[in-house]
Amino acid sequence: MAIFNFKKKEIECKIVYYGPGRCGKTTNLEYIYKTYKKQVAGEMVSVDTQGDRTLFFDFLPMGLGKIKGCEVRVQLYTVPGQVQYSSTRKLVLRGVDGVVFVADSLQVRREKNMLSLKDLHQNLKEYGSSIFKIPLVMQHNKRDLAKQGLPLMSIEQMDRDLNRQLKVPSFSASAITGHGVGDTLKECLKLTLKAFKKEFK
Repeated sequence: MAIFNFKKKEIECKIVYYGPGRCGKTTNLEYIYKTYKKQVAGEMVSVDTQGDRTLFFDFLPMGLGKIKGCEVRVQLYTVPGQVQYSSTRKLVLRGVDGVVFVADSLQVRREKNMLSLKDLHQNLKEYGSSIFKIPLVMQHNKRDLAKQGLPLMSIEQMDRDLNRQLKVPSFSASAITGHGVGDTLKECLKLTLKAFKKEFK
């Protein structure tokens, strides 16, 4: 849920990167933090859990326009993907305004992608939100691994597995090289702001 700060003339919103363990959520945020340094307010905060991390920082998207005369400040978060951090994932989702679902393109991760999407669906439901209504963008990450000869799923198969019912924008990406990272974020910001404008009419 967006927070209005009339004193600072700012709207704070929250975008969460969700997905299975080691799919590239952290790499996405690290790339954004490094590449869009001028638009980052403050430091990146990392909360370490064994084998996975939760990261977050404030991001000021330039040129997206104002809402009700207020600038938009975005907080970007990742969730720990490992199964045992279910309660942390749910906590990070509280008050979320937009979601980037990062799917792992490796064939061996097919089931983990689907379980993680189901987990997102369930957690949103428990907060009275819906995966079908929240601004959501899908990212098919690790496409660069094809060059290393690793067996990847086709984009078509990933869309069938994860996006057949949702029909949300999806992007092919490599968080390591940065390919598709900016496009994914921009699309999620665009959808989130569109939802705000409807809400604050």
